[in-house]
Amino acid sequence: MSEPRYAIIGAGPSGLSAARALQKAGLEFDGYEASRGVGGLWDIENPRSTMYESAHLISSRTTTEFAEFPMETAADYPGHRTLVRYFRDFADRFALTRRFRFDTKVTALVRRDDGGWMLRASGPDGPIEQRYDGVILANGTLAEPNIPAFRGEFTGELLHTSAYKSATQLTGKRVLIIGAGNSACDIAVDAVHHAASVDMSVRRGYYFVPRYLFGRPSDTLNQGRPLPARIKQFVDRRVLRAFTGDPVRFGFPKPHYKLYESHPIVNTLILNHLGQGDLAIRSDIDRFDGRTVHFRDGSSGEYDLVLLATGYTLDYPFVSRDELNWTGWSPKLFLNIFPPAFNGLYVMGMIEASGIGWQGRYEQAELVAEYLAARERRPERAAAFRRRVATSPWPDLTGGYNYLGLERMSYYVNKDAYRRAVRTATASLRDAAPDAPDASGRGIRRRRAKRKVTA
Repeated sequence: MSEPRYAIIGAGPSGLSAARALQKAGLEFDGYEASRGVGGLWDIENPRSTMYESAHLISSRTTTEFAEFPMETAADYPGHRTLVRYFRDFADRFALTRRFRFDTKVTALVRRDDGGWMLRASGPDGPIEQRYDGVILANGTLAEPNIPAFRGEFTGELLHTSAYKSATQLTGKRVLIIGAGNSACDIAVDAVHHAASVDMSVRRGYYFVPRYLFGRPSDTLNQGRPLPARIKQFVDRRVLRAFTGDPVRFGFPKPHYKLYESHPIVNTLILNHLGQGDLAIRSDIDRFDGRTVHFRDGSSGEYDLVLLATGYTLDYPFVSRDELNWTGWSPKLFLNIFPPAFNGLYVMGMIEASGIGWQGRYEQAELVAEYLAARERRPERAAAFRRRVATSPWPDLTGGYNYLGLERMSYYVNKDAYRRAVRTATASLRDAAPDAPDASGRGIRRRRAKRKVTA
């Protein structure tokens, strides 16, 4: 019988994490990447990349990098060119690059009667059809633009931020940015130096976190034991008020939710430009009428370019949604990784969390590798893991935060709660002791009676 072999789709941070974890576990795999090389969206020349020239990390280097491969840069918030070099160096250092087929797009995954998966792809040398015992989906969450519908028609230029690359696209234009997430605020700062005018249309209020507090990257503070949600919200909101002021004063609506219940904006330059009168905040869109945009507060404006900073939708186009237990806006997976049917598909990177970094994604990959290794070498442990997932309550990944009921928040997690749950699940597969913890973080006593469990 041949040794089990697995496929990894995507060579961004999540795909590289999976490749490294499977490599360390001694598992055989092939990688597939639609672009020319590793790096995922951080490679601005990747046709699927949503990167733009001014993009930098919004979490600091030390909280983002892989633990076993620190970045060789003094920058606290390096830019995308530094980061794509980092991923290439990581892949070369661990001999992962040669394990991927580049310029190769996966077109279909079809489940076989024998429990494996048939992967179909198109590459430089023609079509590929290959059987795998399991497939890790790591093709990213920020590639398929979310394009909302609006009343009326805009006859100027209408772009999603996924098509934005350089501030020169804005030169001399009257620009309206719809949305105020991190990318929207980055682009607005670009625009004030190039566009004829800049407005931002927003529906809700936001919290703004400076990149530095007390002279240090703000996300490096309080790296010890996490505070309970209510206490952290109470303390941090007051610290932010002291450093950034009240965003309502700059024209933003008052948030109808508490701090950290949606991803904060790590950009206070936008507040500086608002204070200088370089741009203005407008209300939500009512309708388009030629180049006139009507807002819900009854005002209107004339624009040459409307830029949709409206986010992205999850996209796994090569496999049936049923196979991923798709429920509502996103798949419902154990730890955002395992379909409850345990059908041989594993999802990497379907997490949004403030500060989880690439090490958090690598810990996901370690869990997948540990489970796959158990299937091959300790099937009774893999079976016990599946039973716990099927019969025990799934762990609470919110950390006590009441996240907004938005599409982009449907797979949001608290980094501390999530990493703790993932590490506990990994330990449950490794630990042979009688009192191994279960995947929800509670201890369970293993039955001492010897019995054989099939995988």
